[in-house]
Amino acid sequence: MMINKRLIGAVPESKKYIAGNVALQWCSLCANIAMMSAVTELFAALFAGSMTQSKIVTTAVIALAAVAVRYGCTVGASRMGYLSSKAVKKTLRGAIYDKLLCLGASYSEQVKTSEVVQVAVEGVDQLETYFGAYLPQFFYAMLAPLTLFVVLCFVSVPTAVVLLVCVPLIPVAIAAVQTWAKKLLSKYWGQYTALGDTFLENLQGLTTLKIYQADAFKNDEMNVEAEKFRKITMKVLTMQLNSITIMDLIAYGGAALGVIMAATQLRAGKIDLAGALLIILLAADFFIPMRQLGSFFHIAMNGMAASDKIFRLLDLSEPAHGGVSCPAGDIVCRGLRFSYEPEREILHGVDLTIPQGKFVSLVGESGCGKSTISALLMGRNKGYTGSMTVGGAELRDIEEASLMRRITYVSHQSYLFKGSEHVLVEVAARAVELVECQRRDDDAGGDVVQARAALAPFDRLRRGALLVAALRHLIGMERVTDVLGLQKVEGQQLLRRRGGELFALLRRQGGHAPAGLVRDRHAHAARCDDPADLF
Repeated sequence: MMINKRLIGAVPESKKYIAGNVALQWCSLCANIAMMSAVTELFAALFAGSMTQSKIVTTAVIALAAVAVRYGCTVGASRMGYLSSKAVKKTLRGAIYDKLLCLGASYSEQVKTSEVVQVAVEGVDQLETYFGAYLPQFFYAMLAPLTLFVVLCFVSVPTAVVLLVCVPLIPVAIAAVQTWAKKLLSKYWGQYTALGDTFLENLQGLTTLKIYQADAFKNDEMNVEAEKFRKITMKVLTMQLNSITIMDLIAYGGAALGVIMAATQLRAGKIDLAGALLIILLAADFFIPMRQLGSFFHIAMNGMAASDKIFRLLDLSEPAHGGVSCPAGDIVCRGLRFSYEPEREILHGVDLTIPQGKFVSLVGESGCGKSTISALLMGRNKGYTGSMTVGGAELRDIEEASLMRRITYVSHQSYLFKGSEHVLVEVAARAVELVECQRRDDDAGGDVVQARAALAPFDRLRRGALLVAALRHLIGMERVTDVLGLQKVEGQQLLRRRGGELFALLRRQGGHAPAGLVRDRHAHAARCDDPADLF
């Protein structure tokens, strides 16, 4: 029941922690049985009037030792659960990250970014409960009733049998709910990821939605999706509440039946007072482990639904990656065709040449394929037909890591970087310092060395940081975040006034490599070497 061999096999390190957790819980149970036996014997002696000082001391010592053992076992079991969940998080998130690296920049063609984020964060967190709580409780819930059955058989066999027979009624109730719960939670996660995808897509395209005054329509659309998610969430909560109610009735009913059996056996003279008290005190322990298993079951089911999506991601076919290093040279497209959807072609046999060392601008109306060409060049989209070469090497044959080192994509979208705004401004200022030193051809100066050292932690973002810093320096922006919003009218006006300096700086930063600028206005491409129309 709810034992996924592949999932457990994916995290083999967790097995020893699960076994340790079960062993510690069993030791705690044994300590509790010893303490209850001593206490019931003490009460029986007190009732019979045969109480002695040595019996009191012995009972106190046993009780204190049992409490100490239970405390240590509880702490140890919690530690085992933590280590198990830690191993699960590290292993599964590492596997997801490695899979994304194998899928490459074009991973979004096979799986949505929002779904990856959701399963890697919340989905893995749900599996933390599965490994850290559900699996240990599953095995302990099987072991505890058998242990108590053996102990109580020495007191009253009929009572022990009745209690043991009632225990399986809880997993029967769980199994009855499982089929319904699995389908419901699958729908829940499907609706959850769909809502997240819609939200991320609308957030990324918020500027465009505002321009075309479609934000109100998307708001209504998201409200409909949110209402669907609310309804499916309420169904999940209703299912959980109903199943918990059934399990509570079985647990309390079974414990009450054990108490009634103990009283009946005592009245018939078949057991003594100590035995009756022991049955009453331990009757609940027959059902508590299985009842806790039922509580963990609902969270574990949520984790199992998430694990299905995780394995669906891990099972995605990996695209073939070329092994050719990306050479320097012209970027040439011949008969380039591409479609996001079979019935709608975006690029219709494009012929384009971006010479090495030149600044080329792609201009055209919205939707004509400017950004698509950039995405193809970065390897973010695959499946094009025709030819697209860099330095004479076909793009599909170029190693992705080599392509990433050769080509940089700076989008118009805003991003949040780690650190305060003050830190970002400081980094931008040092980047500007480096740009100015390079402008003076003063590479031997100490200022350049210091500026480069300051930018070293940001090496992977250096070209983007230099661009942002240059924009801030050239157009007089006070904040880096303002630079990232240059699609606004004010930013476009500033670019018009100081565009000459900007393009000159971009030329110098580009060196001898070809550079491209994707815009939908001819005015922005006026200072380029070769504006290319895409209509």
